[in-house]
Amino acid sequence: MTLREVNGVRELADDYDGFVLDLWGVVHDGVNPYPGVLDCMAALLAAGKRVALLSNAPRRADDVVHRIDAIGVPRDRYHAVMSSGEEAWQHLKRRDEPFYAGLGRRCLHICSGRDLEIRLGLDLDYVEDAAAADFILNTGPAGWDDTIEDYAPLLRGCRARDLKMVCANPDLMVNHGEKLALCAGALAVFYEQIGGAVRWHGKPYPSVYQSCFELLGIADRSRVLAVGDSLRTDIAGANAAGIDSLLIAGQGIHAAEFAPGGRLDLAHIAAAAEVAKVRPSAAARGFVW
Repeated sequence: MTLREVNGVRELADDYDGFVLDLWGVVHDGVNPYPGVLDCMAALLAAGKRVALLSNAPRRADDVVHRIDAIGVPRDRYHAVMSSGEEAWQHLKRRDEPFYAGLGRRCLHICSGRDLEIRLGLDLDYVEDAAAADFILNTGPAGWDDTIEDYAPLLRGCRARDLKMVCANPDLMVNHGEKLALCAGALAVFYEQIGGAVRWHGKPYPSVYQSCFELLGIADRSRVLAVGDSLRTDIAGANAAGIDSLLIAGQGIHAAEFAPGGRLDLAHIAAAAEVAKVRPSAAARGFVW
């Protein structure tokens, strides 16, 4: 696979009317916006483009907005926000699929204190151990330094009772400042490996992209570009949704591997994409104009 490198989004902007941007790893690092990102978003809006933010954050869309406000991403830089947590919340609220209809009300919530707002409006009873639970809501580890081993005994206890898991964030790892931290997806993968049933929400699953198309108001998928830093979620999700994708490879989850010394290793990126069975349309060091 031959992969095109672009030096700025301006090289692609004329080809698209809508942009679906990942947040963590593209727009910010969990602490601050990346250099040049806010100017790039402003340039897209000035060019008449529609911008939606699509996050695998395990929280509702309004909560995502408040959190990126605090990080320093102004609301006048985008049109709409969708999140994996929002999609999970909607399904838990409606109970309109067989998987959800049979879950019960007693919830073991694996989470940090940052994730508690997803509970609002769900009318669930929250319990502290597997023996008392009907199902698991997994929004991620409690601490930035937590490991799979910290949760293995709890998850094995859940598996022994055949509890189903709702995973509200498919990411495995995320950058928190300059460190990598475990995400809900890593716990869900472990749970599947020991035989547990998991219902996943967010990227790379196509349903969440449909919500973005509706928020953008763009029916022609050939005119929408997804931008992300993860082959497994962002690029695979764009491929599954039938839209083009820009891999941000000089920052975010793959930065050390794909951009050693700050320069993109296009051959290595292409090889990794082949192994992952995904195909980015182009790659860039960062989301800059």
